[in-house]
Amino acid sequence: MGAITSEHPKCMIEVSYKETILSHQLSQLVAYGIFDVVITTGYYDQILVDYCRSLHLPLKFTFVNNPDYASTNYIYSIYCACEALRDDDILLMHGDLVFENLVLEAALDCDTSCMAVSSTAPLPDKDFKAVVEQVRIRQVGIDFFDHAVAAQPLYKLKREDWAVWLGRIEQYCERGERNCYAERALNEVSDLMDLRPLDCKDRLCAEIDTPEDLETVKARLSKVSERTVYMCFSTEYIHFGHIAIINKARRLGRLIIGELSDEAVASYKRFPLIPYEERKTLMENIEGVERVVEQQTLSYADNLRRLKPDYVVHGDDWCEGFQKPIRQEVIDVLAGYGGQLVEYPYSSDPKYKELDAAHRAELSMPDVRRGRLRKLINMKGLMTAMEAHSGITGLIVEKTKVLQKGKTYQFDAVWISSLCDSTAKGKPDIALVDMTSRFRTIDDIMEVTTKPIIFDGDTGGLTEHFVYTVRSLERMDVSMVIIEDKTGLKKNSLFGTSVKQTQDSIEHFCEKIAAGKRAQKTKEFMICARIEPLILERGMEDVLQRAFAFVGAGADAIMIHSRRKDPAEIFEFVGRFRAQDKTTPIVVVPTSCNSVTEDEFKQRGVNVVIYANQLTRSGFPAMQQAARSILEHHRAKECDAMCMPIKEIITLIPEE
Repeated sequence: MGAITSEHPKCMIEVSYKETILSHQLSQLVAYGIFDVVITTGYYDQILVDYCRSLHLPLKFTFVNNPDYASTNYIYSIYCACEALRDDDILLMHGDLVFENLVLEAALDCDTSCMAVSSTAPLPDKDFKAVVEQVRIRQVGIDFFDHAVAAQPLYKLKREDWAVWLGRIEQYCERGERNCYAERALNEVSDLMDLRPLDCKDRLCAEIDTPEDLETVKARLSKVSERTVYMCFSTEYIHFGHIAIINKARRLGRLIIGELSDEAVASYKRFPLIPYEERKTLMENIEGVERVVEQQTLSYADNLRRLKPDYVVHGDDWCEGFQKPIRQEVIDVLAGYGGQLVEYPYSSDPKYKELDAAHRAELSMPDVRRGRLRKLINMKGLMTAMEAHSGITGLIVEKTKVLQKGKTYQFDAVWISSLCDSTAKGKPDIALVDMTSRFRTIDDIMEVTTKPIIFDGDTGGLTEHFVYTVRSLERMDVSMVIIEDKTGLKKNSLFGTSVKQTQDSIEHFCEKIAAGKRAQKTKEFMICARIEPLILERGMEDVLQRAFAFVGAGADAIMIHSRRKDPAEIFEFVGRFRAQDKTTPIVVVPTSCNSVTEDEFKQRGVNVVIYANQLTRSGFPAMQQAARSILEHHRAKECDAMCMPIKEIITLIPEE
């Protein structure tokens, strides 16, 4: 190396503006949790010792001097240090070797002893080559070419294999053979060792022997330092498992975190307790995170195409389950420009499950759950609710998810319908099931779910009774009650004018709404006015008059109802209402006009879509069919195909 090493050993050559070969190696060891380092010295011994100490790294150094460095090879340096190297697994590397973190990581993760090789590099004339036979390294040296691959002096050695090699090194040195490669001793005992090739392919792992080597390595190391790494997070709390995988990711390059938007988190997992901006700030303050960007959907595709990271890092938990298509999409996008997916074992420490359970419990607390409905409407523009009439149907609403085109869809809220509640109890839908019984249904569902509850309050009853209903529902953590502007014995709206239904006066219903608003104690609870003139064929003008009057009386939302399959009158109402009122949420129940999509409703200004009775209507025919099959065949075998395995049902039910 000429003048480059005239004042210090070769390992102190600078490979970047801030690192030498040795400081690069030592920093890598610290990053991977290795703190005991044995360094053999010779040429410029004290300069090397002082330099290592000046780095102020958290390392325990053992320096061993080879007094005969000028006349011996490194086999004798190892011999001099043998007492410090016994009885442990070791990493063995030359002081002029530069390698990237992925190479070191692969070596540490190897289950056997290994040596770094490259199946893609040309065989060098004068440098190490390894002869590989039956997946094991049989010989290492500069003169082997048959069955050989380019090799570098970076070894990870299990204690038992290292003991064999070290024993032969001692024999060599004690009989005076000290001026040869240590690999000569290795070749004599390789059949007693399980030494495997670690194929680094095109990754950086190279010795510096000439000024030309130095320039080549500098250029490659500069490219390595410019690599970018992308990870996606949605978490609201950081535990050791997160820090561990972040540390692994930052070793691969400059780390960019994609933080899921609030809407994406709400659709993927559950409503975020901590909003996006705060989660973003949390991530920005973690050491090693270069920047944080918003990821607006569960799909990585848009961000990957824009940022083109060299690596995407993820736990291996997405290899199966509903995220599997997202993983495949990431692989496909990366393949398009030469990126790579790096996966690490998912951390399943029971403590993390306890944290998740605590987070879930917090979501179900009254002050948290009650206010989420308003926040979801503001966040998403349109949200969906599915009816539930028992704990198990509540769990179906809570846990059912569908992945489509990089987005996860799930219901945002639970609708507790008087029709379905009555039907589940085998009673007619005429308000025969009293509020005490209906409150028990709320309890059953709330006990096992975290989503906001929308309650069907029928007409609300007498104003004096409605006041107490509001207070009770608010205490129970319900987010919204919907009451319809009719009086007398409740009749289901689906009957329309075929049964006698009496509409309440605007003035009286406004008084009921106002009384309910005065009774509530929190600002989060919502009263929604359900307007029935379309059901009773009273005309659009009556509908609009009532809607604006009810909003003026304090209604937090308006529900418009229709029996027609044609959505024209719903669309007309929404358009005319939105022309004057841009903010009051509009709720629809598209039981009849079920061909209209949620996107169509959202584009027109609807905020809440309630699927009011589909679980009830689908569940009863299935049960009836199973019962009929058993009666017809006088056994249960034929109905098994229509039955869900009991194990799958049990997985819906939380353990606590």
